[in-house]
Amino acid sequence: MSPLAPKQARSVARLAAVQALYQMEVSGAGAEAVIREFSEHRFDRDVPAESDEDARTLAAADEAFFADLVRGVVGHQREIDSAIARRLATGWKLERIDATVRAMLRAGAYELTHRPDVPTEVAIDEYVELAKSFFEGPEPGFVNGALDAVAQDVRKG
Repeated sequence: MSPLAPKQARSVARLAAVQALYQMEVSGAGAEAVIREFSEHRFDRDVPAESDEDARTLAAADEAFFADLVRGVVGHQREIDSAIARRLATGWKLERIDATVRAMLRAGAYELTHRPDVPTEVAIDEYVELAKSFFEGPEPGFVNGALDAVAQDVRKG
């Protein structure tokens, strides 16, 4: 397997970060434990060719970017959740949103608020594409609208 281009390796890292954030929420595991688990078991460099597509894909993640996303979301969760909640429809609470969508919004909002090296359009598009891979309903549009609104609040110009 050839190494992925840096852009694609970051896309894979985003997928892994969403999975990790979801796992942390449902299991109560801490960030460092989940990062270590992904590093030791899911990002294995010696993935056999006959492994399923998900295993081969995750093996090519940008691990440093993945770890930054997970640590960043956890470290800034109150601020990130507040930025998202400000833009939800009246009466909606972040807790009402599907846990996978919530993980996408948190990771995307972290990139928008704390990773100025990531262009706004890239951060939004990446999580919309992830939403499309998980959901066939209105969720991709919801992710797009919510992250676009957060970007308007936190990225001036």
